[in-house]
Amino acid sequence: MSENKKFEAKLKVAEQLPLVFGHAAATGRDDLLVSGRLEAAVAIIDSWPHWPSPVVILAGPAGSGKSHLAEIWREQSGAVDIHPVAGAEAALAAAAGPVLFEDAERRGFDEVELFHVINSVRENGTSLLMTSRTWPLSWAVALPDLRSRLKAATMVEIGEPEEELLAQLIVKLFADRQLVIDDRIVGYIVQRMERSFAAAQDVVDRIDRLALARRAKISRALVAEVLDELHGDDHHD
Repeated sequence: MSENKKFEAKLKVAEQLPLVFGHAAATGRDDLLVSGRLEAAVAIIDSWPHWPSPVVILAGPAGSGKSHLAEIWREQSGAVDIHPVAGAEAALAAAAGPVLFEDAERRGFDEVELFHVINSVRENGTSLLMTSRTWPLSWAVALPDLRSRLKAATMVEIGEPEEELLAQLIVKLFADRQLVIDDRIVGYIVQRMERSFAAAQDVVDRIDRLALARRAKISRALVAEVLDELHGDDHHD
């Protein structure tokens, strides 16, 4: 049975499935968890508009904080979102002011349009921030001029979290859901989970959903059940 099907089965046998309420992550500057692996990215965002180049690319794994940083920069710079595809007039937006292009390699783009966006930014003294899960040099870019422009961009990498940051992230993810978790349970989670931002989000979501379904407190036993289920799925992959 797949990971999701097993987890959904646990929810179905709970006494009553609660209504699912949305929760918003805190995305302000003061809510940002800064560690050694995030310092360079935070520094480049904070230094705007005095960037070393008009184009900055933040690269990091899922859940590493790219969107949080992008939101901070959007508020700070007044940037507008763009998607460089045919007919989107992204280059015109770039001529008028700072622009943001998120998840570049996943959403895809028209190479000529992105080339024009970068040229527009350079010619008009504006700024472009792009986010990606991978380095631009790994993108399947055929246009030589665009490859050259991407190589000239300032690239900042965001790595996976160390243990201390991971613990802070878990506390924050629960806090975003209006939940306060015992430090001992947080430590228990950190010691037994995959070291990644995406895994932290998944674990917190599963724990919260199961606790809500059972109308139970988040205990070590409930957390262990979720983690054991995840480890079991990993062994069957």
